[in-house]
Amino acid sequence: MYAIVRILFLTQVLPYPLDAGAKVRAYYTLRQLAKSHEVALLSFARNDDSAESVDQLREFCTDVVTVPIRRSRFADFGYLSRAWLANRPFLVGRDWQPRMVDALQRLHLTKGPFECIHADQLGMAQYALLGEKINGSRPRTRTVLDQHNAVFQIPSRLAETESSRFKRHLLLHEAKLLARYEVETSRAFDNVVFVTSEDRTALAEKGLSQRDLRRTRVIPICVEPKADLGQNSNSRRRQNRVLSVGGLHWPPNAAGVSWFQQNVWTRVRKIVPDATLSVVGKLPESFAMPPPHSRIAYLGHVPDIEPLFEQADAFIVPVLAGGGMRVKILDAWTRGLPVISTTIGAEGIDAQHEKNILIADTPKAFAEATVSVLTNPNVSRQLRDGGLRTVEDRYDWRKVYRAWDLVYKCESSSSYHTNRT
Repeated sequence: MYAIVRILFLTQVLPYPLDAGAKVRAYYTLRQLAKSHEVALLSFARNDDSAESVDQLREFCTDVVTVPIRRSRFADFGYLSRAWLANRPFLVGRDWQPRMVDALQRLHLTKGPFECIHADQLGMAQYALLGEKINGSRPRTRTVLDQHNAVFQIPSRLAETESSRFKRHLLLHEAKLLARYEVETSRAFDNVVFVTSEDRTALAEKGLSQRDLRRTRVIPICVEPKADLGQNSNSRRRQNRVLSVGGLHWPPNAAGVSWFQQNVWTRVRKIVPDATLSVVGKLPESFAMPPPHSRIAYLGHVPDIEPLFEQADAFIVPVLAGGGMRVKILDAWTRGLPVISTTIGAEGIDAQHEKNILIADTPKAFAEATVSVLTNPNVSRQLRDGGLRTVEDRYDWRKVYRAWDLVYKCESSSSYHTNRT
C-alpha cells in the first residue's frame, strides 16, 4: 500500500471551469491525485476567474491559493527586452512573477515542507525548482513536471507561415531558446510526464538522452465521457452549422481560424450556401470581424457552450502550429460531433482518418472534407460513432489516469529520492 504524500500542485491557469485544454488536464490530474494524497493548489488567476471556481477546487484540494496575473502588450515588450538581454525564453520570463514567489514562500512557512512539488506546464517549472530549494534537503523534495507541449515547436511552426522576416526571426530565436531551456529543465526534474509521444521524441531530438528519457512517461489528456452526450446526434435536424472552439488570443488558434476563413470557407459555401460557422473563444482587442455576408459569427467567450455543441453538425480544428494534443477534439467526440482536422491539429491523438476523424491539410481537401460531413449522413454517422468509441476506450480519465499513481507511488518518503545528474 502506498503512503499518503503531501503534494504542492502549481498551475499557470486556474483549472476550473473546464473551458481549455490546460485546465482539463490539470483538473482531472488533481482529481486523481487527491484520491490517494493530500494536494495543495497554488495557481495564477485571471480577472474572470470566480470564487465559485475556487470553491469547486477546494472540494478535493486541501488548500487553494491564487495569485493575480495580468497581461498587457506594454508589459510583454518589457519582458521580451529583458529576455533577449538575458538570453532566455520570453514565455518563461513573462511568467516569472514576484507575487508567485512570495506565495510559494508563505505556503512553505505555513503548510510545508511538501514531499513533492508538481509543476503543471513549463512556465511553472521555475517555481517548482525554487520550491525544492526552499524546502531544503532533509528530506529532499521530489519534483514532477507535466510537460503539456514540446513548447519550442509552437514558435518554430508559426515561423514557417510567417511572412514578416523580422517576426520570423523573433519566432525562430524564441524556439531555439525554448528548446535549450526545455531540455535543461527536464533534466532538473525527478520525473517528466508528456502528453504525447511526439512531444517526448521532439525533445529527445533536441538533447534528452536515453538516461533522461527513462525518467519520463506519456499520459494523454483525458476527459470524462458521459453516457447521455451524443445519443441524440443521429436524429437531430441538420442545419449545416460548423463549429470552431479555441481562444483567438493564442496565436496558433488565430492563425488556423484565419487560414480557414480566407482559404477554405468560400469553397465550402459554394457547395453548401446556407452553411454557417460559429467561432467560440476569447477575442483579442484588435481582432477584425468578417463581413456579415460571410455567415461567420465570432462569439468570443461563451459561458455555456453546450447549446452550440448540440446545434453543430461539424467541428473543425484548422490548426497549423502547436504542440501537445487538442482536448477540443475529445470534447467534440464526447458530444457525438464529426471532426475535421489538420494533421498537426490531430497530433498526439488516436486519430484514424475516415474512421473517427477526417484529416486534411490543404484548403481544397479541408473544404471537401467539411462538405462531405455536412452533406453525407453516412460519413457523419461513422465519424460520430468512431469518435465516441475512441473517447470511451482511450481517453476516460477514470481509467487512464491511474498511470499517475505509478508516477507518485511510494511506500515511504525515502523512495522519492532518486539520483539525478
